[in-house]
Amino acid sequence: MSDARTPPRTTPPAWRPTGLTWSDGGASLEWLSPAGATRSSALEVGARLGLTVGADRRCLGLWWDGRRVPCVAGARIDAAAKSGQCESCAAIARTRSVATDTTLDDPREFRVYLAHHGSVVKAGITASARGQNRLLEQGALSSLFLSAGTLVSARRCESLLTAALGLPQQVHTARKRLARWAPGTTAARATELAAVVGRAATLDWPPGQAWEPTEPADHTPAYGLPEAGLAPARQLDPLRPGTTVTGEVICRIGRDLYLLVPGLGAPGPTTSGDVLLVDTGLLEGWDLTRADPEVPGTASASPVAAPGGTGPGTEQDALF
Repeated sequence: MSDARTPPRTTPPAWRPTGLTWSDGGASLEWLSPAGATRSSALEVGARLGLTVGADRRCLGLWWDGRRVPCVAGARIDAAAKSGQCESCAAIARTRSVATDTTLDDPREFRVYLAHHGSVVKAGITASARGQNRLLEQGALSSLFLSAGTLVSARRCESLLTAALGLPQQVHTARKRLARWAPGTTAARATELAAVVGRAATLDWPPGQAWEPTEPADHTPAYGLPEAGLAPARQLDPLRPGTTVTGEVICRIGRDLYLLVPGLGAPGPTTSGDVLLVDTGLLEGWDLTRADPEVPGTASASPVAAPGGTGPGTEQDALF
């Protein structure tokens, strides 16, 4: 008899999603390999998505000086966490974040913008080189730029708009999702943004920012969000190993996906029974592999409450 032994089967290294990303008006699901390499899968409207959940969910590390640094502990992440980053990595990332105002020495040009989120217009800043990507990442329905200049002056302008006009600098995810039920018309949003520009023009604009208001940009075509809105019947629950998520992409906005899933549930008076809302933050860090997109998914999902409802799926609508 031969002493030759069959080599043990090896499992390919897991590629883990880092989230939904936006570039040049297009959406992609980005993936990270154990070696630190990245790749992207385009998520076009009409694409069929099929994912199988692997055995574990681990921290994706953080970006530092233009490169991704792995999590030293390779920490496990709870299935219910809204991102694929452990507390330690998230804390380190905040120490060099423009968004959290912990860095003010960035030499790039920054622009002050207004973003329309349905029931509210917010003020914010973004690096000029990023173009519209920051607005697409946050799911703004429409937007415009007010001025361009240094980071410090951009922060001053943002604070001025908050203090003088009462514009928020952040909008809760629940409020953004609510606006997608009835986003209104492009023209109506443009009129509202123009009115805010008129009020801002009366302010003593801080030096260091050149006042250059642009025409409003409508982002709903990039998302695939219809003017009539989207009313999902259910939203994806935290994932469990061995389950699958499948469906047809009908809209991607911010970090959310809306999937058409035939037979998902009976439609109610104000919901579409076949639409599933997927927060891609729940996918981040999982070991995910391909699933047959034509086979019904097995991951659990909870009902989404209609606007003004108090049932399952209702989230507190507040700013943070």
